[in-house]
Amino acid sequence: MQSGSTQTDVLIIGVGLAGTSLALSLPSSMNVTLLSSAPVPCGASPMALGGLAAVLSAQDSLEQHIEDTLEAGARHSDKNAVRGIVQAAPDAVHWLLERQVPLDRTEDGQLHLTREGGHSQRRIVHAADASGSAIMQALVPQLAQASHIQQRTDCLALALRRNEQGTVAGVDIYDKHTRRYETILADHVVLATGGLGSLYAHSTNPGSALGEGIALAWRAGAAIRDLEFVQFHPTCLHAEGPTFLLTEALRGEGGHLLDKQGRRFMPDYDARGELAPRDIVSRAIAAQMRHEGSNHVWLDVRHLGADTLQQHFPKALEEGLRRGLDLRKDWVPVAPAAHYSCGGIETDLSGRTTVAGLYAVGEVACTGLHGANRLASNSLLECVVMGRAAAEAIARSKRTQRSALVPETDVANTSSISSSCSYTNSKPNSSSSSSSQASVVPNWGLGLNSNSSSKPSPRPSLMTAAAANAVENITTTNNKGCHHGESNSYGNGSSSNHSPSTNNPPSLTSLRNLMQEHVGLLRNHQGLIQALHTLDHWRRQMSLLPPSLDQRTLSLQLDTAWLLTQAALDRPHSLGAHYRLD
Repeated sequence: MQSGSTQTDVLIIGVGLAGTSLALSLPSSMNVTLLSSAPVPCGASPMALGGLAAVLSAQDSLEQHIEDTLEAGARHSDKNAVRGIVQAAPDAVHWLLERQVPLDRTEDGQLHLTREGGHSQRRIVHAADASGSAIMQALVPQLAQASHIQQRTDCLALALRRNEQGTVAGVDIYDKHTRRYETILADHVVLATGGLGSLYAHSTNPGSALGEGIALAWRAGAAIRDLEFVQFHPTCLHAEGPTFLLTEALRGEGGHLLDKQGRRFMPDYDARGELAPRDIVSRAIAAQMRHEGSNHVWLDVRHLGADTLQQHFPKALEEGLRRGLDLRKDWVPVAPAAHYSCGGIETDLSGRTTVAGLYAVGEVACTGLHGANRLASNSLLECVVMGRAAAEAIARSKRTQRSALVPETDVANTSSISSSCSYTNSKPNSSSSSSSQASVVPNWGLGLNSNSSSKPSPRPSLMTAAAANAVENITTTNNKGCHHGESNSYGNGSSSNHSPSTNNPPSLTSLRNLMQEHVGLLRNHQGLIQALHTLDHWRRQMSLLPPSLDQRTLSLQLDTAWLLTQAALDRPHSLGAHYRLD
């Protein structure tokens, strides 16, 4: 594998907001290397529309932000993590302002605060409806100005390497510029690789969000937590062209979701209507689509007024016009798409994983903030807070004496999935363990998260009886072969019409179709078992192929998909973004 090696103090894999915040917060006395898998730095951060949630008004309070976060997360969040990160939010906003990020202000010069679903108060600072882009445009040039930061593009991370003490001390990469394999030695390795949404056929994520960082950490022995909780954003533009997310703030400002007759349907599902948390809104839309035999519902924001749309939502307005839709005059077709991974590599509030020398920040990590469902605009907040916290921890840590790396084939024979489950079963389901256990390398176990302050109890459904029946009836509808659009966009696991054949070699396309169909917004035992068996077979196939770059990257993606599917199967009850039809 190794055909060359270099050394650095801190190696950060990923250049989104979390990795960038970390790099810019490290002291200039440390040599920092930033790796990007793309020709130019990119990722989900520039695509984020909403903003950062922070308590900045007299009408708001820390306790209200904490309560909103816990409620959105289905009481599955780590309370200590929620308090710690939310408490640091105002400082995170001030840090961005010091870095010259152009956040919107009111006429009297105060930060403009908007409101999104799940928030009880206006607390979202933003830059129009393109906050992520504005933030990254301000921060990325500052990386180039820092002489102690080296940026390397087109580099793929393939394996984490540990030394004789078991500490992660290096990363095997492939440099597409030089077409050479290389090992980078580092005192501190940080995974900031983003999410896994592009493991699904319908996603708001960039194509690079394939979850490899989770598999890299798992293979090195790191604990993985809450991976079953994949959030689907409710309102993605359903029109020709790439998936485009219509910001939550459109509903926060008063936008309505309509059925095909033009009737608001969200009050049928939740008393909060369009301001309910994303998991509820997404499932309600899916149920409404099934009920109507449609592949979308409608978002109506005409009543917000042309001035409001132009001032606060110029990106949405521009994108709609580009596709022949005028938000000022038209209803806009919307449907859910895979958006955010609430779980990931388990970390403490300094970004440390369960493996020495390895940190994780951003969407690839699981601090416990999001619980079973992320509150809108808490993700960019977490990126900044945790990036800065990890930088502080790294700067304070003592440099360990470098020692030889162990051979790659000896790294991580065991790993663990950590879960703060509200149910008592802490072992794999007997119906799936025999098939999955045989082909899993490394092995896995399941334990309770010792950092969790309390075991959450199941939250009663906020749906009305009629709405709950509509969701449950999706199973019946699907068994009759009813699919809407080009494919079953949200999956329920009961149909195999679109499932890829295990006779064909695995590919990213077939993996995405499998995950969309069986491990998507709506799940059941049969579909999860089918997906797990298929993934087992594909992983065995991959292990028999000669090593190649494509084989190694797809193998990482299959591992993450397997971990997600196993986590979903091991949680038999619905919670937050994880919804079991059975």
